[in-house]
Amino acid sequence: MVQRNSQQPSRARHSRPPGASTLAELRASGHVYRSVKEEIRENLLARMRAGQDRFPGIVGFGQTVLPHVERALVAGHDIILLGERGQGKTRLARTLAGLLDEWSPAVAGCEINDHPYVPVCARCQRLAAEMGEDLPVTWRPARERYGEKLATPDTSVGDLIGDIDPVKVAEGRTLGDPETIHFGLVPRTNRGIFCVNELPDLAERIQVALLNVLEERDIGVRGYALRLPLDIVLTASANPEDYTNRGRIITPLKDRFGAEIRTHYPLSLEDELALIRQEAAVSWDGRDPGAVLPEHLIEVIARFTRLVRESPAADARSGVSARFAIAAAESAAAAAVRRSALTASVPAGGKGAPQGAAVQGQGAGKQPEPPVTRVCDLPGAVTTLRGKVEFEVSEEGREEEILAHLLRRAVADTFRARLGSADLSGLLAKFADGGTVESGELVSAAELLRRTGEVPGLAKIMGRLGMEGGESFGEAAAAIEFTLEGLYLMRRLSKDTAEGISVYRI
Repeated sequence: MVQRNSQQPSRARHSRPPGASTLAELRASGHVYRSVKEEIRENLLARMRAGQDRFPGIVGFGQTVLPHVERALVAGHDIILLGERGQGKTRLARTLAGLLDEWSPAVAGCEINDHPYVPVCARCQRLAAEMGEDLPVTWRPARERYGEKLATPDTSVGDLIGDIDPVKVAEGRTLGDPETIHFGLVPRTNRGIFCVNELPDLAERIQVALLNVLEERDIGVRGYALRLPLDIVLTASANPEDYTNRGRIITPLKDRFGAEIRTHYPLSLEDELALIRQEAAVSWDGRDPGAVLPEHLIEVIARFTRLVRESPAADARSGVSARFAIAAAESAAAAAVRRSALTASVPAGGKGAPQGAAVQGQGAGKQPEPPVTRVCDLPGAVTTLRGKVEFEVSEEGREEEILAHLLRRAVADTFRARLGSADLSGLLAKFADGGTVESGELVSAAELLRRTGEVPGLAKIMGRLGMEGGESFGEAAAAIEFTLEGLYLMRRLSKDTAEGISVYRI
């Protein structure tokens, strides 16, 4: 779903284009002309038969959105993707480029990428008549055959379709010469895929310019007697009209799209988790120099996101973008990196090391272990995430309070799911005689373990939290702090909080 990553999906491709450099060589190679829609259809069906992934990086749409997209592509339809913000509409549109041929021939130097077999612009037709079988051919990779434009209110017909090029006129050509045209973004993506993002933001008079592109498959520029048939797949994205009051898609234009497909947020917790793992710039295994984000905290963030999305306090028409969860994961990991930079580490073998294992990364001559995110790092993300949620007017002034409450619910739900049936008597025994454990966002992992002391059964707790075999101070501290917070939320412990410090006691 979402697209945080703006790169086009990659797939195994050859590094060199085919060798044909003239029209004669292209014919001799056996190349067969296909329209873009035929090309996409055949490549899509071939991937289906081979059981290959047709839309790499798309999460949570497998049984809902993608079947509609596949039917539309097989039918040769242009597509409009309709859905709330952060549902992966742009990401999905960009994956369509992966269904194009690895390399596609074009007349060398053509602004609109004419196929050598069927040139349509005046320049290429003139060159074809003059040079015949010696017409020069170049090869374009699939990534260059995808074009995209964010629809902004200042977008003009010239930007999309084209206009007269005053430089070419100044060179001595007449205004009636079709070669004086400067082509816009749509014709420059001829023989490819073009996407208009946030289509309702286009002024209605500009939307009219796309009518012929979608139906007659041609364009007209100013007063030129010009019919330029385009070979293109047009896609667009839009938010529901009842939310984006900035504009609307004119009815004739909507009618010309072959398929209108609704997108959605992840339907299951598993999809939400997969999306965070895929998109967040966070280390999951400690090999990255940033902080490790343990499995149980990914689950907390996923549950938190879903609770915010379902909350009656949030504006349902606006939605809660998947970028909300991604930003939460990255902010929490950044807090762990900050703590690591501000606190000193404890030497290996110090009091509180995980039982039964040597602590990695603390011995002489070894790299320090990466910081590990803890549950105390999550509340700090609430303030920065507030701007990603539009609340109902009646909740004005309570935004942070609502988010903090939902975060506590997410932690409690994750605790019940992971440790609800676990034997936590070893940790609870620490408080039997009035003992306390003090933690906080600037308390290092080694210091927290020293304050806690030996915890019987810690290895089993870590295993339930997805850290089985974990041998670092950071992972052990993350497991203990999460368990303490869960016990507090289950009302088996009390907690005093002040200035970023939390003291747990009976």
